[in-house]
Amino acid sequence: MSVGTSGMNASRIALGVMRMDALERGDAANVLDTVLGRGVNFFDTADIYGFGAGRAHASSRKFGMAMKDTGVVRSDIFIQTKFGIVIDYADGGASRYDSSIQHLGESLDRELDALGTDYVDSVLLHRPDPLIDADEFADAIDGFIASGTVRHVGVSNMDPRQIEYLQASLKVHIQVDQLQFGLMHTPIIDAGMHVNMSDADAVNREGDILPYARLRNITVQAWSPFQSGTRYGAFVGNPHFPELNRELDRQARKHGTTANAVAAAWVLYHPAMIQLVLGSMNPGRLSQMIDGDAVQLERQDWWDLYKAAGHRIP
Repeated sequence: MSVGTSGMNASRIALGVMRMDALERGDAANVLDTVLGRGVNFFDTADIYGFGAGRAHASSRKFGMAMKDTGVVRSDIFIQTKFGIVIDYADGGASRYDSSIQHLGESLDRELDALGTDYVDSVLLHRPDPLIDADEFADAIDGFIASGTVRHVGVSNMDPRQIEYLQASLKVHIQVDQLQFGLMHTPIIDAGMHVNMSDADAVNREGDILPYARLRNITVQAWSPFQSGTRYGAFVGNPHFPELNRELDRQARKHGTTANAVAAAWVLYHPAMIQLVLGSMNPGRLSQMIDGDAVQLERQDWWDLYKAAGHRIP
């Protein structure tokens, strides 16, 4: 698929390497080899990924090692990183957001070193910084692109007005908005169905980001598509979500596949051509999820899953 207007023809499914720092080197190479063998050539990381190791850039460094161990040719894959959050690893939370040109430059340099590459195909501002100066951010991006260390730019977790504010200063097009979206996290579509209603789902917290992104040729990337948004974690096969899993299993039988594939297919069914970012480090589970790209859901299948996940059609 083409990402935004960038001309990057990347796989519809991307591997997010956030948890890769927890793997042994050989296991990391096995994960990479597994997804490459299934046609995945797009990889998503961030400077802060290293929560298992307790330090920044740890997952990117492990991914860089895996690239060497598998002999992957750098020009054959697309690497995307994110920056702009400073983490206090002692408590696991953010100490600040930082979109200053100094922080972004230092962070990018350390990421490139960790990854073992001299450029990334795209870089995303990880979270909306209330102290951001759009002109300073644009100067940083201009410098990265001029130096050849960054090819394209995007954002993560931003609404249309925040994107418009940055785009007004940028010389290049914002190609990506990475947003959480999956069967149990659907606010980017819920409010649109509850227009002119007074229920809780009518509250528009995302500013119609999905239709906006489609109008502006911005690719939406779905992060944590298998998370329930509860303390129970992932929903597939989880006994805390019996109705959804009954429907996932029913459709898995119908389509001759697995529940993981059906859950992935639900996101991929959307006509916005959403890119799916997988976070699992289990090769078997990853293979099942990647199978979702070949599952041909019917329209009623999509709605039945939506309802089984606890969402209401007004």
